[in-house]
Amino acid sequence: MQTVRHSEQTLRTALISKNPALVSQYEKLESGERRLMSEAFQPASDLFRPITLHSPSDWITSHPEPPQDFEEFFNDPYRKTPSPEKCCIYIQCIGSLGNTKMISEEYVKWLKGYCEAFFYGLTVKLLEPVPVSATRCSFRVNENTRNLQIHAGHILKFLKKKKPEDAFCVVGITMIDLYPRDSWNFVFGQASLTDGVGIFSFARYGSDFYSSRYEGKVKTLQQKSSSDYSVFDNYYIPEVTSVLLLRSCKALVRWIDGESAGTPGVTPKHSREDNVNLPKPVEAFKEWKEWIIKCLVVVQN
Repeated sequence: MQTVRHSEQTLRTALISKNPALVSQYEKLESGERRLMSEAFQPASDLFRPITLHSPSDWITSHPEPPQDFEEFFNDPYRKTPSPEKCCIYIQCIGSLGNTKMISEEYVKWLKGYCEAFFYGLTVKLLEPVPVSATRCSFRVNENTRNLQIHAGHILKFLKKKKPEDAFCVVGITMIDLYPRDSWNFVFGQASLTDGVGIFSFARYGSDFYSSRYEGKVKTLQQKSSSDYSVFDNYYIPEVTSVLLLRSCKALVRWIDGESAGTPGVTPKHSREDNVNLPKPVEAFKEWKEWIIKCLVVVQN
């Protein structure tokens, strides 16, 4: 196990910008907001902790990237920013996200609310959900895990055609596993920065995906033709737990922007489709809630 920890001087050099426009914005911050930002530079800060790498397969270890300070990020010519004409984030559901229509609708509402809070100031809109057949994408059964997969690249083309004029981006979400090309085993998501579209799957965030008891395995794919999508009519959807919701929220905003602890919640079983306001499974968000409370204490003192 390895811990990534940087000195106060290293953090200040990387995070403090000398750009006049940003300096001007910083000077307009209230004293409490400045105190909160300064906490990031304190080695013993309880708010901004060092990153713990649990194994060599962790992303930071297995995918080394060149460092980027804030100045480089701000001046990146390819960095896209919203404008009055492009100010909406659209979420497009592909297939069901829950075991019933009611659960699926509540789940995407929770994701929408999280996205609105994270990207404060932007409007988040929901496009009408579509079945897999509407995308006309290719699909297959993964030869290793035996679960259904849909072609990510084909979904991107579908989203590009549906992109509204005022869209900053369109994010497709699905509970079906993805693959980008025949030679790949799977991919969590794929996006086109040029076109402002992305498709991301939460299938592998389910608690049982990698277990021998996974119920989404398909023995044989009986496809009558390339346009036969009937196999998706009753495909397996994992239970929406607090951990699944947390991971989905984190993944959604991370993919728009450029595993967690907790006890899985229980999705209640309902017999009526018109029963709304399901209790949100938020047990896994406890650590984040405590962090926000600490931040508020710093700002308000």
